[in-house]
Amino acid sequence: MNPLNKKISGIFIPVKDLKKARDWYCNLLKLEPTDDFPGGHLYVLELDGINVVLDSKTYRKDTIYQTPPFHFNTDNIGEAYHEMQKDGVELTSEIQFGHFFNFKDPDGNHLMVCEIK
Repeated sequence: MNPLNKKISGIFIPVKDLKKARDWYCNLLKLEPTDDFPGGHLYVLELDGINVVLDSKTYRKDTIYQTPPFHFNTDNIGEAYHEMQKDGVELTSEIQFGHFFNFKDPDGNHLMVCEIK
């Protein structure tokens, strides 16, 4: 018997300023921000499936993601790209192969948006 479940429930992202990061990610994902900060250094973005956990305790320049550790899903890659462009998100690529693009959060973490067809 394996004592580990075959499920991931959270992915941690290192952030410098937790409240600023909370506001940025909540705006990006159209979530209503709360004032719940477990341990004083975490903020959980409750998503469908795997949660994103912002963590100010692990932030250092060498912990910033240089490669996207996951991707946010979208039903319309063009709309997602143009909406993020309009909102001033730092896009680091054009739409690639008609189904994904990369961007950075304000702390420099590289992330991805992908349309799964």
